[in-house]
Amino acid sequence: MPSNARSLLPFNTFGLSQTADDIVILDHRDQLAGLSGYQGPRLVVGEGSNLLFTVPFRGQAVVNRLKGIEVTGTPDDWLLTVQGGENWHELVCYCLEHDMPGLENLALIPGTVGAAPIQNIGAYGVELSRFCERVESYDWQSGETRYWTAAECAFGYRDSVFKHQAREHLILSVTLRLPRVWQPMLGYGPLAELGEHATAHQVFEQVCATRRAKLPDPAELGNAGSFFKNPKVIPAQAEALKLAWPDLPVYPAEGGQVKLAAGWLIEKAGLKGTAVGSAAVHERQALVLVNRGEATSEDILRLAALVRDRVSGQFGVQLEPEVRMIGAEGETHLDEALSWLN
Repeated sequence: MPSNARSLLPFNTFGLSQTADDIVILDHRDQLAGLSGYQGPRLVVGEGSNLLFTVPFRGQAVVNRLKGIEVTGTPDDWLLTVQGGENWHELVCYCLEHDMPGLENLALIPGTVGAAPIQNIGAYGVELSRFCERVESYDWQSGETRYWTAAECAFGYRDSVFKHQAREHLILSVTLRLPRVWQPMLGYGPLAELGEHATAHQVFEQVCATRRAKLPDPAELGNAGSFFKNPKVIPAQAEALKLAWPDLPVYPAEGGQVKLAAGWLIEKAGLKGTAVGSAAVHERQALVLVNRGEATSEDILRLAALVRDRVSGQFGVQLEPEVRMIGAEGETHLDEALSWLN
């Protein structure tokens, strides 16, 4: 490690010992003006729960720790303006404790509020975009603050404008609109068992119990949650796959496409428990790649490629990582990261 490099180990849940040239902990807005003077690559980090540092980062990592929740409302809705450094799951708990339900399907998703719009986080039939009213961001190149409507955020499946033309923006706050008349979303998995009279607290408890049963705690086993996106295919391809594998889970997706369960595909390809070095496919949830203790970035990259290629060979379906891969100067992708190893 270069003498001036700083460890990113506390800022990524994979537990990887990568470094950055500089790290800034942002806990006051008056620090923003100082960010404009930095000329090198820059990366915004929340809790690092969806990041894979593939090599040392040759730039400045800004760790968003801005805090605060402001609640206003209308006769029909609550409006919550939440600072980007707040923990997402703690926000879900706060809303339930203050009788403002709606976010319970998104319980226990790791990370910060500021990271939520970037990925358009989602689980159990609900995405952030359902509730997002406005996003406030800081453009560190121009030094200007901008407000984005939900439409301007261009939300998609694990996607948004903040992964593309606004990737140079730091998300300062997110405003959420929660309807006062609550409607449960029970269409996915174990939530259907609750019945139509389920309460928001029952949904919350079921989501938490399900996630804890399937997903390893990063404090005990390094991981970044779901490593791959659920792939979308055309209906004809889904029908052909169902003929060969009748128990294949399928779900309707936007644009007339069909969404497949990536975890099911990985499991049926016989990959549970498969390891490369100290990286492995989790034995209970095949969608999660884990660090068994001494894994390197190379171990995880090669395991991800193995999983992708095995699923493609068996099912003709291409998996795409959900985890954001960070190279020496910023965001990269699996094939590019692999090319640096060869």
